[in-house]
Amino acid sequence: MGDAVAAAAGELTEQVGDRAADWDRAGRLPEDLVRELAATGRLAVQIPARHGGLGWNSADGGEFTAHTGSLCGSLRSVMTSQGMAAWTVERLGDPAQAAQLLPRLASGTTAAVAFSEPQAGSDLSAIATTAALDGDTVVLDGRKSWVTAAEQADLLLVVARMGDAGAVVVVPRETPGVRIRAVPDPMGFRAAGHADILLDAVRLPATSLLGGGHQPLPLLVTTALAFGRLSVAWGCVGILRACVTAAARHAGSRSQFGKTLGEHQLVARHLADLWTGEQIATRACEHASRGWDENAPDLGTAIVLAKHIGARHAARGAATAAQILASAAASDGHVVARAYRDAKLTQIIEGTDEVCQLVLADHVLRTRA
Repeated sequence: MGDAVAAAAGELTEQVGDRAADWDRAGRLPEDLVRELAATGRLAVQIPARHGGLGWNSADGGEFTAHTGSLCGSLRSVMTSQGMAAWTVERLGDPAQAAQLLPRLASGTTAAVAFSEPQAGSDLSAIATTAALDGDTVVLDGRKSWVTAAEQADLLLVVARMGDAGAVVVVPRETPGVRIRAVPDPMGFRAAGHADILLDAVRLPATSLLGGGHQPLPLLVTTALAFGRLSVAWGCVGILRACVTAAARHAGSRSQFGKTLGEHQLVARHLADLWTGEQIATRACEHASRGWDENAPDLGTAIVLAKHIGARHAARGAATAAQILASAAASDGHVVARAYRDAKLTQIIEGTDEVCQLVLADHVLRTRA
């Protein structure tokens, strides 16, 4: 971890303190914290310096994401959303759009990316939300579900069908026809502002279409998902690190039958497995981030692998930590209780475990058969 990353991580640790449990129970992050992180560029650290961002590479951004995830999964989730939005603008927007939007996202404006719909989860080809040109305007109709950070976001990047192709439309939240409804009582990442979005004849200037629209729908989806999957993978590393710390402290301080828990062989095995999972997930993420920074040809596969490994080990590791801490972690808001709920969702968001396995199997068939 470089000096700039370490300094940002230390400052964030002080800002979060022991408040993550309260945010989780309340189901909301403090807006002043989110705004401060957005205004200082720490909500999307990979926005290029030429656009006013910090310009960190994926490796440094990943370590900061993992640290954030170890402190508060909901805050990491909002960070992932902001990064996805910025990456989508950077990749799909024309130069004028990038010059206008990226400095805003680096200096205080918050954003959410709207993919999923009631009938379009992993099968994003089933997206039914439409964007239709009407003269010099674009009209949006449809519904999006479980959009992370949408409850507080200033801008919504909506993925829609545009004839036989697709489009990403930048929608200010106050636009007439936009209705945002918070998801009640989410299982995990409770404070991340998950919401459903209803779009009823939302009319915007045609310049709101990133890159003019009419792009292949798979391109739009994979562009944003690439960043999101890697960010979630690093977030899983953070979950695992938090679980390792909590489990080690408990096992090293609590005594049973005349010795500490950690001295009992079965508990020691749990600790070893938990730490091993964290190390495996870290190495997978480091490999994917190197590929990102070097624009490696197998980057897509490396990202899916990191997300799959990270999510599976996070879910397994959180369950292991809960087993070690037992009743000590059984209270709502405890770091391991939060990890247990949050980790399960990482096996679903940005591509389920099953979708990741299909992608990886296809890679094997294409390269080894």
